[in-house]
Amino acid sequence: MKKKLIAVLMAATMVSSLVACGQSAEPTTSEPTEQTEEKTEEKTEEKTEGEETTGDAETADASDMKIAMITDYGDITDQSFNQSTHEACTDWSEKNNATFTYYKPEDNTTAGRVAMIEKAVEDGYNVIVMPGYAFAEAIVETVETYPDVKFVALDVSEYDLATAAGTDTYSQPNLFSAIYQEELPGYMAGYAAVKMGYTQLGFLGGMAVPAVIRYGYGFVQGADDAAAELGVDVTVNYAYGNQFSGDPDITAVMDTWYQNGTEVVFACGGGIWTSAAEAGSKTGGKVIGVDVDQKATIDGQYGDGMTVTSAMKGLKATVNTLLSAIRDGEWDNYAGQILNLGIVSGDDLSLNYVGLPEDSTLWTEDFTVDDYKKLVADMASGAVTVSNDTSADEPTAENIKVVFQGNIK
Repeated sequence: MKKKLIAVLMAATMVSSLVACGQSAEPTTSEPTEQTEEKTEEKTEEKTEGEETTGDAETADASDMKIAMITDYGDITDQSFNQSTHEACTDWSEKNNATFTYYKPEDNTTAGRVAMIEKAVEDGYNVIVMPGYAFAEAIVETVETYPDVKFVALDVSEYDLATAAGTDTYSQPNLFSAIYQEELPGYMAGYAAVKMGYTQLGFLGGMAVPAVIRYGYGFVQGADDAAAELGVDVTVNYAYGNQFSGDPDITAVMDTWYQNGTEVVFACGGGIWTSAAEAGSKTGGKVIGVDVDQKATIDGQYGDGMTVTSAMKGLKATVNTLLSAIRDGEWDNYAGQILNLGIVSGDDLSLNYVGLPEDSTLWTEDFTVDDYKKLVADMASGAVTVSNDTSADEPTAENIKVVFQGNIK
């Protein structure tokens, strides 16, 4: 069954993807909001409750599918997991004649998320898509109650679900979840940064949750290997903001980093990048985005050339694959599974579920797109390995200096 899943996933196309790392939230009404087919350059207009999103059936008909997405901390303009998931569901629904809407909880609580899942089911939606680990408790509370509803979770691990359920393992036949190997794009970003000539690096994580830690530890491993290859001295300031948003206190710490020589900061955790970008803009410092290609967002606010690259994981391919499987009567190939997605191919990068953006990375003579492709091929073949062990309280390295500062708030 898992082999078939991988085969189907390999046929999908990777695109920019949550932050599984999290987003900030603002209370809003609990009524569903739906997207029209008309789109502006900046954002799509929203329909009133009760209108349906449909489109010309370009593939098989899926008119019996009623798809609801529940947002987590943020909204559909967060330039992260919510927006990417919303766009994926909208595009698929328009192409397949399916009804789609999204629901935004009133607050950032399990009760709020449960209420929106229940409302979606009451409104007749039979496929529920949920981006982010924060849904674990809500899934455990609802998935068995609605056995005829198919739940598609993105970046919710078995550990998250089992912890929420108070069990050692967790699986339900109407639930599928995809998780991503964050250590791999983290490694790519750290390796690329050093190869590009940066030797004073920073890692600013949101909260020290597993996904953020994997990003950070991978980042350190990549910088460590690149420093060994080049024979250069590299220092990494490493800290967590203990939240998924920027604020003046975190910006003040970033000011200190940049003013003391930090050249580029990997800002990993929802809106926490705002503190890194604000501080970096004062000194000409750079940032590395996370989860999605954040160049347009960050550079749009703080100036062209600020974003060196982004450590990405793909959600749209996962959404496309699972919704298509439901449409085609192939849910049984995915039922009850939690699949850890990463590198599928060393030759065709479009098949991979993690990576750097080829179009927007600021490639240099010292690290070109061809160098990046070789790195991915070496990771796919096993010539380059990346540990996903996060059991240590802080990252370690053999060839670089890591200045670990823990939670700065």
